[in-house]
Amino acid sequence: MILTLLDELLLFSGVTLLVALTIGRGLAAGWMVTILYGGQLLALTKMAALGYEGGTIASSLSFEVMGQMLNWRFDALSWFFALITLGSALLSSWFSCGAWERDYIKQGGNIWLFHTAMALNVFTMLILLASGDLLSLFIGWELVSWAGFLLMALAGGVATKAAMRYITYAMAGGMAVFGGLALVYSASGSLQLEAVITAVEQISTTKLWLLVILFGGGFGIKMGLLPFHLWQAPAYAETPGPGSAFLGAISSRMGLFAILLVLVKLFGIVNIDNLKVPFTLIDARDLLAWLAVLTIILPTFTAMKQNDARHLLAWHGIGQGGYMLLGIVVADAMGGAGGLLHVFNHATYQAALFMAVTAVIYRTGTSDLNKLGGLVVRMPLSFMVLLIGIIGLAGLPPMNGFVSKWLVYRSLLNQGMPLLFLAAVIGTLGTILSVYKLIHNIFLGQLRVEHEHVAEAPWSMMIPMLILSAIIFITGLMPGIPLEWIASVLQTVGLPVPQYTLGGVESNSGSLDMIWVIGVLFAGFGIGAVIFYSAGRSKRVHQLDNYAGGHFLSADVRYQYSDNFYAGLMHLIGGWYRGSFLWLERSITSMIEFLSLGMQGLYRRANAEFYLLSTALFVIAWAVI
Repeated sequence: MILTLLDELLLFSGVTLLVALTIGRGLAAGWMVTILYGGQLLALTKMAALGYEGGTIASSLSFEVMGQMLNWRFDALSWFFALITLGSALLSSWFSCGAWERDYIKQGGNIWLFHTAMALNVFTMLILLASGDLLSLFIGWELVSWAGFLLMALAGGVATKAAMRYITYAMAGGMAVFGGLALVYSASGSLQLEAVITAVEQISTTKLWLLVILFGGGFGIKMGLLPFHLWQAPAYAETPGPGSAFLGAISSRMGLFAILLVLVKLFGIVNIDNLKVPFTLIDARDLLAWLAVLTIILPTFTAMKQNDARHLLAWHGIGQGGYMLLGIVVADAMGGAGGLLHVFNHATYQAALFMAVTAVIYRTGTSDLNKLGGLVVRMPLSFMVLLIGIIGLAGLPPMNGFVSKWLVYRSLLNQGMPLLFLAAVIGTLGTILSVYKLIHNIFLGQLRVEHEHVAEAPWSMMIPMLILSAIIFITGLMPGIPLEWIASVLQTVGLPVPQYTLGGVESNSGSLDMIWVIGVLFAGFGIGAVIFYSAGRSKRVHQLDNYAGGHFLSADVRYQYSDNFYAGLMHLIGGWYRGSFLWLERSITSMIEFLSLGMQGLYRRANAEFYLLSTALFVIAWAVI
């Protein structure tokens, strides 16, 4: 048997897992595993033609299970997500080596389990991404779910509870996906991708609706799509630092990968667009788009209420997934490119942000935003990393998050979807508000006495953070680099490709050149700096060599405004804000009460078994018809 490039990659990943299992207890194991992740990334670059030219590379391994062939292959879609997976794993593992690793062991953490769980997650993700049929997709899906559970539960206590909630959701999602597989097999007699594409053209509208619900719901759970999002924030936030950076960067995007493969590539956007929601003017694509904007807005404003930096970032991770799905379901050239580019961009700044927060925890022992402040004078490089990360997260120039969000916004306007555009912009405003709270409460304002002697993070932690910061800026300046890979992905899944340049995109409806945008922005900064430094002399003073409200300051006087951070805003909009949510809460409660009373009446007036059987028969008949 001759090994293909895909075989080499999967074998390399398996060896990494074996090394973590056998020598993962030593302090040198972290560096060894990190080098092996680098080797996997190098093996992936041998398949770089997939990212630039498309095509397929198959594994030499395939076998039959219950009459169905299991096979694995890589295409542009697989390669793109594998690049993000391995890049995130390499930098997260690098971050965990040295100082963080020693501190984790000192606090009673099991470093062997950590390295093993990380390697297992990478290996199972590559198996999922290499799926060559729906059965291998399901096997990879379940493996990824259980590998994620192991990493999430490492810290014990609250983390174990969060991981248990995650695996409960994941099992429900797996059952939905399995139900979809059964329905696909009944319609096509095969789980091979080509057979599914052919069968979809002859399938009934009712069956296609059921397939979209089963697969969309199952994959949406992994993605954290509303209303299946409640597991994600606590699970990622309570994972040990570098693990949270890795999971936050790529784990839930496995759900988006599956949506692209099944709903977009196999079922086709046109077929989904033809599924009309009864008694309404919207179709299944509109429904997915509105679920996406709800996923943007609600978790983003939930993030504003968080006082733990890790939880704030984890809630934002849910909201950012909404932008990805929104761009993809709009399905024009700019929307598809924006959604996929946001997958890449989010992985870079989310990993950088989690690492920066982990560095703060390493030095101060806390991620409580009400117990921090003023650390910019002690941890200036970590401040810079966090600043670059939140600019990317907020979708502002000159960082890469601006480009992907601009593409999504532009596509919504091009397609005549102003309400979706407005909702997405509201989500961005919420992001800006909450990330300012993050950087203000950690790095700005008053340095606490207990943090007077805090030092910058060790270089073993700083270098991966700085690499990510450089990637965030460079791909913001030259988005054409990842857009070239994304063009191949769009062709693979059957979506239109935008006309892109090194600096952005060109279109009759509006073009973007980030080289010019950033040039003008930096010119403005330069002029401002000249004016500032030529206006007069200034001197640096101690933070307590000052006064506020006519009173001199001392160490026991807190002048940093951190607790109840949005009190001023809530004073202005509090009545409307609370009134709207109270109305929404009452409406939902009334609807649930009405349905509950109706079900209670049916139960009391007749045989419960009869109604359960009738409901089951109705669902089966609806699926068959």
